[in-house]
Amino acid sequence: MHDADDSSPEPAPDPAGELSRSEDADVTVRVDRIAVDGTYVRVSSIGQPGDRAFVLVAGLGIAATYYERLAPHLNENGPVHALDLPGFAGVPKFGGAVSIERYADAVEHVLRELRLADPVLIGHSMGTQVVTEVAARNPHIRDLVLISPVTDDRARTIPKAAFRFLRSALHEPAAVRWHAVTAYALCGWHWFRRVLPQMIAFPIEDRAPHVRARTLIVRGEHDALVPRDWIRSLARVFPHAVLREVVDGAHSVMHAQADAVARLAVAHVEGRITDRGVGSLRRVRDDTTSSDLARLGPKDAWLVVKSRFTELFGMAEGDDEQLERAKSAHAVAMADGDGIPVDPDDRRAVVDEVAPEVRKHD
Repeated sequence: MHDADDSSPEPAPDPAGELSRSEDADVTVRVDRIAVDGTYVRVSSIGQPGDRAFVLVAGLGIAATYYERLAPHLNENGPVHALDLPGFAGVPKFGGAVSIERYADAVEHVLRELRLADPVLIGHSMGTQVVTEVAARNPHIRDLVLISPVTDDRARTIPKAAFRFLRSALHEPAAVRWHAVTAYALCGWHWFRRVLPQMIAFPIEDRAPHVRARTLIVRGEHDALVPRDWIRSLARVFPHAVLREVVDGAHSVMHAQADAVARLAVAHVEGRITDRGVGSLRRVRDDTTSSDLARLGPKDAWLVVKSRFTELFGMAEGDDEQLERAKSAHAVAMADGDGIPVDPDDRRAVVDEVAPEVRKHD
């Protein structure tokens, strides 16, 4: 089977258009703590239990906030649980040694506590290593989505990985850079320095052959940390893998090009992506990549800004109720931006808790 790119991008996804014809969006975010290994995992959930769930695991030092634009589109297909792992986003650190395997232990514990028998696991960057390890241990897991998987054997030193990361960061939008700076500040240099070597050294390709899940691998076009030849070689060792590249995307493609990534994830889970292996690395385009603020009116833009600072303070203070209010307010603003209807009573309750001044000017 030859390696050939399909240079013609697939049609731009339009999940927002489909969602605008749906029932009222669920904008209530619940934040829970699941005790694990002397600390806890913070779980931010949206959607009702009962359907097949998506479980989102972020990368090194990063908060679940990185998935804030992806989660609402997935929520239309099932409940979404975004995890803040120990040491990140203000969650207390593990005691003792740390490893990718230990993070996988924590995620497995969360799946058991939430009673998720058949979740769709989605990981980004270091999170791809964690969910691959979980899937390798649990052959009953049917679907896996790896966004920007790290790292190939030519970049398994800190200087090389850092240089590639900085090259990729040049193509990230300002919102992603803001999330990164605040998340790394909450993580702290000491913990970041302890976990980074574990991420650099983890051989994801050694665990891939043990995964029985159908695996979708996604990279951004400008992601220097995740070269094309790397994801092709990685796909070869998964029993079932498909590849996609998002035009104009970089390392944090699931935020900047969330619509395209959501479309791919849902199509993968529904079995609508049928090609396999590395026969083609098809490209997709997302024409809705304007920043959150650029796509919103003044009131919703203010709601986003205020919710962002409220969320940051909530993480720093360990205040889960404050986090729930902030995340729900952000969900309201994003629903407005995408033309998704929100129940008026839900909107009023959420907005009054975070930015009552917005409603005073209605």
